Amino acid sequence: MNRLDPDKLSVEYKPGVTPVSPIIPRRYTLTHSDETAELFLTIGPEYDYSNINPMRDEVLGEWRFRNDRYIFFGRVYVNGEFGPIEAGIRNEIFIRELPLALEAIRYSDREFFRYNKFLTDANIYIYFESSYPKYDRVDYWGTFEDYYNGY
Repeated sequence: MNRLDPDKLSVEYKPGVTPVSPIIPRRYTLTHSDETAELFLTIGPEYDYSNINPMRDEVLGEWRFRNDRYIFFGRVYVNGEFGPIEAGIRNEIFIRELPLALEAIRYSDREFFRYNKFLTDANIYIYFESSYPKYDRVDYWGTFEDYYNGY
C-alpha cells in the first residue's frame, strides 16, 4: 500500500458537515495533482463537482444505510469516452491507488471516526463505473479499520 503523506493532503469541510457529523448526508470528493502528488479532499453534504477534472480520476464516496447497517459506497469512473485499452489501464491504476485514497479519507476524517467508532468496521464497496462489462462492477474493499495507520 502507498503510504499517505499528510503534508500533501488538503481537506475542506463544506457547510452542512462538521468534523463529527452528520453521517448521512456525508460525501467525499477526492482529487489529486499529477504534478505535485498532492491530494485534495472535500467533505460535504454533496459531491464537489467543481473540483473534478476532465480526466475523471477522482474518487467519490458516501455513507449509506442498508439492511440495518451503515456502509461506505464509493465510485470511480473507469471509462466512457475512453476505449477498452485505456479502460483497462485506468482500472489497474484505480486498483493500485484506491488503498491510498481510502487511507486519505480515513486520515482526513479521523475525528469523525473517533466520534462514530462503529463506522471503522463498516464495509466499503467501490463501484467501478464502465461501459465495458469486464470493468463495470462493485468490489468489496474491506473496512476503514484496514486503512488505519495509527494516527
